[in-house]
Amino acid sequence: MSTPAADAPVPAWLPLLADVLADTAGGPLTWSGPHPVTGEPITVTAELADGALELRLGPGDVDGVPAASLDALAGSLDVAEAAGQLARLVVPGLADWATVTVLGEDGAAARSAIAHRDPELLPAVDTYISRRLTAPRDQASLAAALATGEPVQFREIDGELGPQAQPDPHVRAAWRALDPTSSLFLPLEARGTSFGVLSLVNCGDRPPHDPAQVAAAVRVARRAAVALDNARLFERQLQVAETLQHSLLTPPPQPEGLAVAVRYRPASQHALVGGDWYDAFEQPDGATLLVIGDVVGHNVQAASAMAQLRSAVRTLAYDRPDSPAGTLERVDRVLAGLHVGTLATALVARLEAPGSDGGRTLRWSSAGHLPPLLVRPDGSTLLLATPPERMLGTHEPVRRSDHEVTVAPGDTVLLCTDGLVEAGRVGIDEGLARIADTLVDLAGLPPDALCDRLLSRLVPDRAEDDVAVLAVRHLPTGGR
Repeated sequence: MSTPAADAPVPAWLPLLADVLADTAGGPLTWSGPHPVTGEPITVTAELADGALELRLGPGDVDGVPAASLDALAGSLDVAEAAGQLARLVVPGLADWATVTVLGEDGAAARSAIAHRDPELLPAVDTYISRRLTAPRDQASLAAALATGEPVQFREIDGELGPQAQPDPHVRAAWRALDPTSSLFLPLEARGTSFGVLSLVNCGDRPPHDPAQVAAAVRVARRAAVALDNARLFERQLQVAETLQHSLLTPPPQPEGLAVAVRYRPASQHALVGGDWYDAFEQPDGATLLVIGDVVGHNVQAASAMAQLRSAVRTLAYDRPDSPAGTLERVDRVLAGLHVGTLATALVARLEAPGSDGGRTLRWSSAGHLPPLLVRPDGSTLLLATPPERMLGTHEPVRRSDHEVTVAPGDTVLLCTDGLVEAGRVGIDEGLARIADTLVDLAGLPPDALCDRLLSRLVPDRAEDDVAVLAVRHLPTGGR
């Protein structure tokens, strides 16, 4: 049986065990301090549970910066929000004023956040940073040092950055109000790449950072950099998906006698992009095909699946003009035969050429999608509800049904996804009724304006889910 070496470090938290055993409640009791080997801050929690002594180890506070707050940074997927959290966390424990700068793809400052121990001085920080002519990052020596991944400290502020170097009187006044005397710059680095800087500034009589404070700041920067980089990667993925969607959601045609408008609004930055899409095109026989759908999921894979599905519907419908139900049945067979593995709702509608009475026949079939709305010129609406049918991609192709209605001159057909109907987290029935109520005084607007007003009223801010809208008006002769 081996025994510990005589010179092995004794954990400083060892007395905690005796304290828990002596505690009538059995704890929990917590100790915080440096790891006996690595020196990293840790917390140790001891507790009696069912007669057994349990120990839980976790990261500790870093020189006044709570570990829990640092861990919370990992929950933010918004770069600006995470940068702001970091700036506020290090003030006043590690500095009087802090700036977090995140670089863009071109290496220039793209995002920044500031914090000051005195909230009333935040405008002065903002004025100084946004309007100064020279900054520490302009110095070649600082840039070179940060590229090595090591912190850079100025125990005295360089005169070249002071009031005499700033011709703007507002910047000089901000400098005097802030009274910076020393600074510490820490690279934000993750996955082998430096992508930003955490700047810590001490002011007035506060002395420069001592070696222990520098070491603590380095630990904070390293832990925060991982969270910030995760947010950067998330935003990059979101931008790729949104770009993919926008590249596929092409402008609609404007067939003779019709006015077609489309709108797409991505979900908020806190949610992954979804798979909503619309499409409109003329078929060889002169009919106009309208499509709207929503792929299950919210990620780049959903956007990619949307691209495949949209292409399949468009190709099959154009190659062999068929009834909407027939088109959806063929799409089902393609998805099953090629093992695409995509679940989606979709609605395909075919608007025929005008008949002798001037009306157009609208035929549609729905694979689990929301029903269309027929909007009359007087603002009344007709919800074209039909018995529900199975979504696309279930690998169990089924016979689908066609439905039809006459669209009179001046009528508008409105198709949308659930991001519009359920905006504000309302139910489907309530959401459809809300759309109908909103359309009462919008029916006379051109389709483009109708879509814009509808979105501004029902989704005034960025939505929690993607929103796609398609509106088609059968134009009266010589009118809109």
